[in-house]
Amino acid sequence: MEENSTKPKKQLLNYINVFRGLAILLIIAGHTLQIGNHGTLINKITFEVFAGGTALFIFISGFLFQHLSYKFEYKNYMVKKWKNVIIPYMITAIPGIILCFTIPQIYKNPFDGLNYFTQIGIFLTTGRVHNVPTWFIPMIVIFFILSYLLLYLEKKNILYKLLPILIAVTVLIPRGDIEPEWVSNLDYLHKYFAYIKYVLSGFIHFSSMYVLGMYLSKYKEKIDIFYDKRLLLIFLMVVSAIADIYFNNINGTISKIFLTLIILGYLKHYDEQIKSLEKINNALDVTAKYSFGLFFIHWYYVFAFNHLFNIPKIMGINTVSQAVGVMGIASLRYLFVFTLSFLTLFLMKKGLQLLKVENTRMFTGV
Repeated sequence: MEENSTKPKKQLLNYINVFRGLAILLIIAGHTLQIGNHGTLINKITFEVFAGGTALFIFISGFLFQHLSYKFEYKNYMVKKWKNVIIPYMITAIPGIILCFTIPQIYKNPFDGLNYFTQIGIFLTTGRVHNVPTWFIPMIVIFFILSYLLLYLEKKNILYKLLPILIAVTVLIPRGDIEPEWVSNLDYLHKYFAYIKYVLSGFIHFSSMYVLGMYLSKYKEKIDIFYDKRLLLIFLMVVSAIADIYFNNINGTISKIFLTLIILGYLKHYDEQIKSLEKINNALDVTAKYSFGLFFIHWYYVFAFNHLFNIPKIMGINTVSQAVGVMGIASLRYLFVFTLSFLTLFLMKKGLQLLKVENTRMFTGV
């Protein structure tokens, strides 16, 4: 699949850019706004509402991949991903790796005791230990590797015929979860396999979202249907969310599929009106541009807030009056994490620009 220089350059769609900004806000919310004792109704509800933003991020990745596929050339594509995804991932991993080595018990490093270089290899190939959200990177690398195959199947009119099967896989095969405590009794090798399995199960579970993103990028006119059918989609989202809560389903991906279609339908329908709201549109545009960087570093500030103020990752609630205080703390945590993450990236970008670094994205994701 060679690059065709005769095709005009495609511009990034505003409604997708706005969607990208909203997606990173939801991801940060998922790591800061969950409240309630584990297993309680309020905990299940806040988990269902705020967690699962990764599904939106993966959908956007698939959408943008197909949108820019007109200039696809495998070698150049992989080089760009190395520079703009893998290298900033490794650079922003440094604080987490240092924390894993210096305060392994507090930072919950299940591989403490192994050779440092072995630990670094484990951290970078699983993503989950040193910087919890970045398990996404080893998972998305699989999509990068398969990029040629995906476009080949699309060209042969095969890929999108597989979408119903992939959605069925998402429904039937859970994403799963993993915490250091859950693998504490395993030997190091089996711990590593457990984390690799987590990445692979994520790839299998979320493949439908990536391919759905590609499909709706290729057939953008179909997005209009989602606005027309918005009431049905909202109903299905609520029903699937209630089912997740009732059956204690920790994934929440099905409701996030409906949420994705709803948001996409609204953003495309009101695209011109959103553009006319310049301050809001510009704010979301900047957030979108910083989204990858925010994704890379925000967990460090989640950890810092919880550790400095002795706040548990998920705060319990025993009384109604206590709920108000807990929600207030969670909201402050959200603002703390977003503001400091954004400020850190802004200052780093400005510093790199002063050093005459042209591709600052290669260092911070921005």
